[in-house]
Amino acid sequence: MATFEAAQGVENASARVNKIVPIRRLLAYELEDPSAEISVIMVVYMTGPALFTSIARVLADPDVGDFVIVDNGSTEKDQARLFAISQTDDRIRLLQGHGNIGFARGANLGASAARGRFLVFLNPDAFLEPQCVRRLADAAHDQPSPCIVGARVLNEDRTEQRGARRYEVTPVTTLMSFTRLTGRIPGLRRFEIHLEDQPVPDAPIAVPVISGACFGVSRADFRRLKGFDGGFFLHVEDIDLCWRTRELGGEVLFHPTAEVVHLGHTSLVEPFFVEWFKGLGLARYFVKRADTLPRKLIAYALGPIIVVASVGRPLLRKLTGRS
Repeated sequence: MATFEAAQGVENASARVNKIVPIRRLLAYELEDPSAEISVIMVVYMTGPALFTSIARVLADPDVGDFVIVDNGSTEKDQARLFAISQTDDRIRLLQGHGNIGFARGANLGASAARGRFLVFLNPDAFLEPQCVRRLADAAHDQPSPCIVGARVLNEDRTEQRGARRYEVTPVTTLMSFTRLTGRIPGLRRFEIHLEDQPVPDAPIAVPVISGACFGVSRADFRRLKGFDGGFFLHVEDIDLCWRTRELGGEVLFHPTAEVVHLGHTSLVEPFFVEWFKGLGLARYFVKRADTLPRKLIAYALGPIIVVASVGRPLLRKLTGRS
Protein backbone atom coordinates (compact mmCIF):
# COMPACT_ATOMS: atom_id res chain seq x y z
CA MET A 1 0.00 0.00 0.00
CA ALA A 2 1.43 3.36 -1.00
CA THR A 3 1.65 5.98 1.71
CA PHE A 4 1.55 9.72 1.18
CA GLU A 5 5.01 11.12 0.51
CA ALA A 6 4.90 13.93 3.04
CA ALA A 7 4.40 11.51 5.92
CA GLN A 8 7.46 9.46 5.12
CA GLY A 9 9.84 11.46 7.28
CA VAL A 10 8.03 10.90 10.56
CA GLU A 11 7.87 7.11 10.83
CA ASN A 12 9.78 7.13 14.08
CA ALA A 13 7.68 9.80 15.79
CA SER A 14 5.05 8.89 18.35
CA ALA A 15 1.42 10.02 18.43
CA ARG A 16 -1.83 9.71 20.28
CA VAL A 17 -4.68 8.41 18.14
CA ASN A 18 -7.35 7.96 20.79
CA LYS A 19 -5.50 5.22 22.77
CA ILE A 20 -1.99 6.05 21.57
CA VAL A 21 -1.18 4.35 18.25
CA PRO A 22 2.36 4.86 16.93
CA ILE A 23 2.54 6.79 13.67
CA ARG A 24 4.63 4.10 12.01
CA ARG A 25 1.66 1.73 12.34
CA LEU A 26 -0.61 4.27 10.69
CA LEU A 27 1.76 4.46 7.74
CA ALA A 28 1.81 0.69 7.29
CA TYR A 29 -1.80 0.41 6.16
CA GLU A 30 -4.96 2.45 5.69
CA LEU A 31 -7.54 2.27 8.44
CA GLU A 32 -10.53 2.42 6.11
CA ASP A 33 -13.90 1.98 7.79
CA PRO A 34 -16.93 1.53 5.49
CA SER A 35 -19.16 3.15 8.10
CA ALA A 36 -17.07 6.35 8.07
CA GLU A 37 -17.91 7.79 4.67
CA ILE A 38 -16.48 11.26 5.32
CA SER A 39 -13.31 12.07 7.25
CA VAL A 40 -12.39 15.59 8.30
CA ILE A 41 -8.65 16.26 8.62
CA MET A 42 -7.44 19.29 10.57
CA VAL A 43 -3.81 20.34 11.00
CA VAL A 44 -3.25 22.44 14.11
CA TYR A 45 -0.37 24.76 14.97
CA MET A 46 -0.69 27.59 17.50
CA THR A 47 -4.17 28.41 16.23
CA GLY A 48 -5.64 30.28 19.16
CA PRO A 49 -9.19 30.19 20.62
CA ALA A 50 -10.90 29.70 17.24
CA LEU A 51 -9.61 26.12 17.19
CA PHE A 52 -12.07 24.80 19.74
CA THR A 53 -15.04 26.48 18.10
CA SER A 54 -14.00 24.89 14.81
CA ILE A 55 -13.69 21.46 16.47
CA ALA A 56 -17.13 21.82 18.03
CA ARG A 57 -18.67 22.62 14.65
CA VAL A 58 -17.08 19.53 13.12
CA LEU A 59 -18.37 17.29 15.90
CA ALA A 60 -21.87 18.77 15.55
CA ASP A 61 -22.05 17.72 11.89
CA PRO A 62 -23.83 14.34 11.56
CA ASP A 63 -22.15 13.66 8.20
CA VAL A 64 -18.69 13.55 9.79
CA GLY A 65 -17.91 9.92 10.50
CA ASP A 66 -14.23 10.33 11.28
CA PHE A 67 -12.19 13.27 12.55
CA VAL A 68 -8.38 13.32 12.51
CA ILE A 69 -6.62 16.16 14.33
CA VAL A 70 -2.92 16.53 13.57
CA ASP A 71 -1.29 18.65 16.27
CA ASN A 72 1.89 20.08 14.78
CA GLY A 73 2.51 22.05 17.94
CA SER A 74 0.18 23.69 20.42
CA THR A 75 0.70 25.22 23.84
CA GLU A 76 0.81 22.70 26.68
CA LYS A 77 -2.62 23.88 27.79
CA ASP A 78 -4.12 23.36 24.35
CA GLN A 79 -2.39 20.00 23.95
CA ALA A 80 -4.00 18.80 27.15
CA ARG A 81 -7.38 20.16 26.10
CA LEU A 82 -7.13 18.49 22.69
CA PHE A 83 -6.30 15.17 24.31
CA ALA A 84 -9.23 15.50 26.70
CA ILE A 85 -11.60 16.26 23.81
CA SER A 86 -10.27 13.26 21.87
CA GLN A 87 -11.45 10.98 24.67
CA THR A 88 -15.05 12.22 24.49
CA ASP A 89 -15.92 11.13 20.95
CA ASP A 90 -15.00 7.87 19.20
CA ARG A 91 -14.78 9.68 15.86
CA ILE A 92 -11.73 11.65 16.96
CA ARG A 93 -8.17 10.48 16.58
CA LEU A 94 -5.49 12.86 17.72
CA LEU A 95 -1.91 12.76 16.44
CA GLN A 96 0.56 14.48 18.74
CA GLY A 97 4.24 14.41 19.54
CA HIS A 98 5.73 14.63 16.04
CA GLY A 99 6.58 18.34 16.14
CA ASN A 100 5.98 20.98 13.49
CA ILE A 101 6.41 19.09 10.22
CA GLY A 102 4.58 21.73 8.17
CA PHE A 103 1.03 21.82 6.90
CA ALA A 104 1.48 19.64 3.79
CA ARG A 105 3.23 16.80 5.60
CA GLY A 106 0.84 17.10 8.52
CA ALA A 107 -2.16 16.89 6.22
CA ASN A 108 -0.70 13.82 4.51
CA LEU A 109 -0.12 12.24 7.89
CA GLY A 110 -3.76 12.89 8.77
CA ALA A 111 -4.89 11.40 5.46
CA SER A 112 -2.90 8.25 6.20
CA ALA A 113 -4.76 7.92 9.50
CA ALA A 114 -8.22 8.75 8.14
CA ARG A 115 -10.82 6.01 7.74
CA GLY A 116 -13.34 7.65 5.42
CA ARG A 117 -13.73 7.14 1.69
CA PHE A 118 -13.94 10.93 1.22
CA LEU A 119 -11.49 13.34 2.84
CA VAL A 120 -12.30 16.93 3.79
CA PHE A 121 -9.34 19.14 4.74
CA LEU A 122 -10.39 21.96 7.04
CA ASN A 123 -8.39 24.85 8.50
CA PRO A 124 -8.52 25.06 12.31
CA ASP A 125 -9.89 28.63 12.15
CA ALA A 126 -12.72 27.71 9.77
CA PHE A 127 -16.28 26.94 10.85
CA LEU A 128 -18.35 24.44 8.90
CA GLU A 129 -21.79 25.56 7.81
CA PRO A 130 -24.64 22.99 7.70
CA GLN A 131 -24.40 20.46 4.85
CA CYS A 132 -20.94 21.65 3.81
CA VAL A 133 -19.10 18.31 3.93
CA ARG A 134 -22.07 16.44 2.49
CA ARG A 135 -22.29 18.80 -0.49
CA LEU A 136 -18.55 18.55 -1.13
CA ALA A 137 -18.76 14.76 -1.16
CA ASP A 138 -21.86 14.65 -3.37
CA ALA A 139 -20.36 17.05 -5.92
CA ALA A 140 -17.36 14.78 -6.45
CA HIS A 141 -19.50 11.87 -7.64
CA ASP A 142 -19.25 11.00 -11.34
CA GLN A 143 -16.56 13.61 -12.01
CA PRO A 144 -13.34 13.07 -13.95
CA SER A 145 -10.62 11.64 -11.74
CA PRO A 146 -8.91 13.11 -9.85
CA CYS A 147 -11.45 15.62 -8.57
CA ILE A 148 -11.08 18.32 -5.92
CA VAL A 149 -14.11 20.24 -4.67
CA GLY A 150 -13.54 23.54 -2.87
CA ALA A 151 -16.00 25.17 -0.50
CA ARG A 152 -17.27 28.72 -0.78
CA VAL A 153 -15.14 30.41 1.85
CA LEU A 154 -16.83 33.31 3.64
CA ASN A 155 -15.69 36.16 5.85
CA GLU A 156 -17.47 36.71 9.15
CA ASP A 157 -19.79 39.22 7.46
CA ARG A 158 -20.83 36.51 4.95
CA THR A 159 -19.03 38.09 2.00
CA GLU A 160 -16.96 35.72 -0.09
CA GLN A 161 -13.34 35.62 0.95
CA ARG A 162 -10.53 36.50 -1.40
CA GLY A 163 -8.92 33.34 -2.78
CA ALA A 164 -11.91 31.00 -2.59
CA ARG A 165 -11.93 30.71 -6.41
CA ARG A 166 -9.18 31.90 -8.68
CA TYR A 167 -7.83 31.84 -12.19
CA GLU A 168 -4.33 30.54 -12.88
CA VAL A 169 -1.65 31.64 -10.40
CA THR A 170 1.47 32.87 -12.23
CA PRO A 171 4.48 35.02 -11.26
CA VAL A 172 2.94 38.07 -12.94
CA THR A 173 -0.52 37.64 -11.42
CA THR A 174 1.09 37.03 -8.02
CA LEU A 175 3.02 40.30 -8.12
CA MET A 176 -0.11 42.11 -9.31
CA SER A 177 -2.05 40.56 -6.42
CA PHE A 178 0.55 41.49 -3.81
CA THR A 179 0.65 45.10 -4.96
CA ARG A 180 -3.12 45.32 -5.66
CA LEU A 181 -2.30 47.18 -8.86
CA THR A 182 -5.08 45.41 -10.77
CA GLY A 183 -7.61 47.38 -8.76
CA ARG A 184 -5.81 50.69 -9.18
CA ILE A 185 -4.82 50.66 -12.84
CA PRO A 186 -7.60 49.76 -15.32
CA GLY A 187 -5.15 48.47 -17.90
CA LEU A 188 -3.90 45.81 -15.49
CA ARG A 189 -7.35 44.45 -14.73
CA ARG A 190 -6.73 41.49 -17.05
CA PHE A 191 -4.16 40.19 -14.55
CA GLU A 192 -6.74 39.91 -11.76
CA ILE A 193 -7.21 36.25 -10.83
CA HIS A 194 -9.53 36.53 -7.82
CA LEU A 195 -13.18 35.86 -8.58
CA GLU A 196 -14.96 36.69 -5.33
CA ASP A 197 -16.62 39.72 -6.96
CA GLN A 198 -18.09 37.61 -9.76
CA PRO A 199 -21.71 36.35 -9.55
CA VAL A 200 -22.14 33.24 -7.46
CA PRO A 201 -22.95 30.30 -9.75
CA ASP A 202 -26.05 28.17 -9.30
CA ALA A 203 -24.10 24.90 -9.20
CA PRO A 204 -20.51 23.69 -8.82
CA ILE A 205 -18.28 25.00 -11.61
CA ALA A 206 -14.78 24.24 -12.79
CA VAL A 207 -12.10 26.77 -11.84
CA PRO A 208 -8.30 26.55 -11.98
CA VAL A 209 -7.73 27.08 -8.23
CA ILE A 210 -9.80 26.80 -5.05
CA SER A 211 -8.94 27.57 -1.43
CA GLY A 212 -7.24 25.05 0.81
CA ALA A 213 -9.19 26.39 3.81
CA CYS A 214 -11.87 23.78 3.13
CA PHE A 215 -11.99 21.29 0.28
CA GLY A 216 -12.78 17.65 -0.33
CA VAL A 217 -11.26 14.84 -2.36
CA SER A 218 -11.86 11.11 -2.42
CA ARG A 219 -9.32 8.89 -0.71
CA ALA A 220 -8.63 7.17 -4.05
CA ASP A 221 -8.00 10.47 -5.84
CA PHE A 222 -5.80 11.78 -3.04
CA ARG A 223 -3.72 8.61 -3.32
CA ARG A 224 -3.52 9.05 -7.09
CA LEU A 225 -2.26 12.60 -6.56
CA LYS A 226 0.29 11.24 -4.05
CA GLY A 227 -1.06 13.69 -1.51
CA PHE A 228 0.28 17.15 -0.93
CA ASP A 229 3.83 17.95 -1.98
CA GLY A 230 5.68 17.91 1.32
CA GLY A 231 8.24 20.35 -0.05
CA PHE A 232 5.76 23.14 0.71
CA PHE A 233 5.95 23.97 4.41
CA LEU A 234 3.07 26.43 4.70
CA HIS A 235 0.83 27.84 1.94
CA VAL A 236 0.80 27.16 -1.82
CA GLU A 237 0.43 23.40 -1.34
CA ASP A 238 -3.24 23.83 -2.26
CA ILE A 239 -2.38 25.71 -5.47
CA ASP A 240 0.08 22.97 -6.36
CA LEU A 241 -2.51 20.24 -5.71
CA CYS A 242 -5.01 21.99 -8.00
CA TRP A 243 -2.40 22.29 -10.75
CA ARG A 244 -1.46 18.60 -10.50
CA THR A 245 -5.14 17.64 -10.56
CA ARG A 246 -5.63 19.49 -13.84
CA GLU A 247 -2.37 18.09 -15.25
CA LEU A 248 -3.76 14.58 -14.73
CA GLY A 249 -6.93 15.46 -16.64
CA GLY A 250 -9.03 15.86 -13.52
CA GLU A 251 -11.40 18.57 -12.35
CA VAL A 252 -11.15 21.36 -9.78
CA LEU A 253 -14.62 22.50 -8.73
CA PHE A 254 -15.86 25.50 -6.76
CA HIS A 255 -19.04 24.68 -4.81
CA PRO A 256 -21.30 27.71 -4.27
CA THR A 257 -23.45 26.23 -1.48
CA ALA A 258 -20.89 24.22 0.47
CA GLU A 259 -19.96 27.05 2.81
CA VAL A 260 -17.44 27.61 5.56
CA VAL A 261 -16.70 30.77 7.56
CA HIS A 262 -12.95 31.34 7.69
CA LEU A 263 -11.68 33.81 10.26
CA GLY A 264 -8.06 34.03 9.13
CA HIS A 265 -5.29 35.86 11.01
CA THR A 266 -6.07 33.96 14.23
CA SER A 267 -2.71 32.22 14.45
CA LEU A 268 -0.42 33.13 17.32
CA VAL A 269 2.48 32.96 14.84
CA GLU A 270 3.98 36.24 13.63
CA PRO A 271 2.65 37.34 10.19
CA PHE A 272 6.25 37.69 8.97
CA PHE A 273 6.77 33.96 9.56
CA VAL A 274 3.60 33.09 7.61
CA GLU A 275 4.39 35.40 4.70
CA TRP A 276 7.98 34.17 4.52
CA PHE A 277 6.83 30.62 3.87
CA LYS A 278 4.13 31.82 1.49
CA GLY A 279 6.75 33.64 -0.56
CA LEU A 280 9.08 30.64 -0.54
CA GLY A 281 6.20 28.37 -1.53
CA LEU A 282 5.21 30.54 -4.47
CA ALA A 283 8.79 30.77 -5.70
CA ARG A 284 9.13 26.99 -5.47
CA TYR A 285 5.84 26.42 -7.24
CA PHE A 286 6.74 28.59 -10.22
CA VAL A 287 10.06 26.80 -10.65
CA LYS A 288 8.35 23.42 -10.30
CA ARG A 289 5.78 24.05 -13.02
CA ALA A 290 8.11 25.83 -15.46
CA ASP A 291 8.30 23.46 -18.43
CA THR A 292 11.12 25.04 -20.43
CA LEU A 293 14.59 26.33 -19.59
CA PRO A 294 13.70 30.00 -20.31
CA ARG A 295 10.65 29.75 -18.02
CA LYS A 296 12.73 28.15 -15.28
CA LEU A 297 15.30 30.94 -15.55
CA ILE A 298 12.53 33.54 -15.30
CA ALA A 299 11.03 31.71 -12.31
CA TYR A 300 14.39 31.62 -10.53
CA ALA A 301 14.94 35.30 -11.28
CA LEU A 302 11.52 36.34 -9.98
CA GLY A 303 11.70 34.12 -6.89
CA PRO A 304 13.56 36.58 -4.63
CA ILE A 305 11.28 39.42 -5.74
CA ILE A 306 8.19 37.37 -4.86
CA VAL A 307 9.59 36.48 -1.44
CA VAL A 308 10.45 40.12 -0.69
CA ALA A 309 7.02 41.26 -1.89
CA SER A 310 5.35 38.66 0.31
CA VAL A 311 7.18 39.47 3.54
CA GLY A 312 6.96 43.18 2.78
CA ARG A 313 3.19 43.17 3.15
CA PRO A 314 3.02 42.62 6.96
CA LEU A 315 5.94 44.97 7.44
CA LEU A 316 4.16 47.68 5.46
CA ARG A 317 0.94 47.13 7.40
CA LYS A 318 2.87 47.44 10.64
CA LEU A 319 4.60 50.64 9.55
CA THR A 320 1.40 52.24 8.29
CA GLY A 321 -0.68 51.05 11.25
CA ARG A 322 -3.14 49.14 9.08
CA SER A 323 -4.65 45.86 10.30
